[in-house]
Amino acid sequence: MSSFNVSDTGYYGSFGGAYIPEMLYPNVEELRANYLEIINSEDFQAEFKELLETYVGRPTPLYFANRLSEKYGAKIYLKREDLCHTGAHKVNNTIGQILLAKKLGKDKIIAETGAGQHGVATATVCALMGMDCTVYMGEVDMARQKPNVERMKILGAEVKAATSGSKTLKDATNEAMRHWINHPDDTHYIIGSVVGPHPYPDMVARFQSVISQEIKNQLSREEGRNSPDYVIACVGGGSNAAGAFYHFLENTEVKLVAAEAAGHGVATGKSAATTFIGKSGVLHGSKTLLMQTEDGQVVEPHSISAGLDYPGIGPMHAHLFDSKRASFYDITDEEAMIAGVELSKLEGIIPAIESAHAFAVLKKMDFNKQDVVVINLSGRGDKDLETYIKWGKY
Repeated sequence: MSSFNVSDTGYYGSFGGAYIPEMLYPNVEELRANYLEIINSEDFQAEFKELLETYVGRPTPLYFANRLSEKYGAKIYLKREDLCHTGAHKVNNTIGQILLAKKLGKDKIIAETGAGQHGVATATVCALMGMDCTVYMGEVDMARQKPNVERMKILGAEVKAATSGSKTLKDATNEAMRHWINHPDDTHYIIGSVVGPHPYPDMVARFQSVISQEIKNQLSREEGRNSPDYVIACVGGGSNAAGAFYHFLENTEVKLVAAEAAGHGVATGKSAATTFIGKSGVLHGSKTLLMQTEDGQVVEPHSISAGLDYPGIGPMHAHLFDSKRASFYDITDEEAMIAGVELSKLEGIIPAIESAHAFAVLKKMDFNKQDVVVINLSGRGDKDLETYIKWGKY
């Protein structure tokens, strides 16, 4: 068993597992008992790969960013997940999970969403497969990501507001889990990140691992080698990073770099940089690192990006941090916005603000000219134009 992938019991090192109420046990156990056999079957893989190619638009390009490379003194490639159908990497996972739901005989889908990209990707595949779709979204996120709310509705989904707590991603996840407890027989919950009880973190990572598989194939053509020196990705829950890191986990010559949302700064009380201020605990069904008070209450996160506004990280990333396999950087709102505008002006690509956090890491690193660096450009910036406009420094 590899040291950085999930164990047979659902753990990454000391993180992971399934810490769930008894009423959720049948749902989660049904998944755990069946997911590997289903997703490894030939007919599943054939349908999954065909939809990724003909519907999602894979493989996504690996683009050599010439002007960015000149500025930072390395060979910088961008993995263009922003060019996926729906505008982000999220659809890789929703395609996989809806095919799994069909095999399990479910005809209703629920999901949670922060930035709205996972909600849109879920609504999209539900329309594709003719399934009922309910998406939970924090009231605050619904206001700052209004275009995505409307996209979900146009696609036929019902969008329900989470009005408790900080009214963001954590609260939407709570509401979705409550719904699932009450509708176990006909409903599958498509979790959007590498979080939640086992087998979700592993399942989502496997569906997203197409990203790193393509990076290997594409680098072989571009550089005559199938592994870069660095892979950089943003981490909230961490699905895009899990996908970009997956096939390099055991190759310790590849440096894995994660960018977390520091909000106003890690010391301000308005942050989402879990590895800097979090400690071990249980969140949404798995043991991981999360931001919490002395008595174990979850601390409300803050980030300018709705998709990184989460008080924990997935157990895979908690283990990568704990084992020092990956380096984690704290990126403030301001640093992310500056990096997003810089990419726009240097390469003509406006990134999602989530992805902009990964680009902000470049200023904090020291590369050699020959270093091959891959940044996972996990989403496009259309959904964030209002935030860019409000920020205004461009």
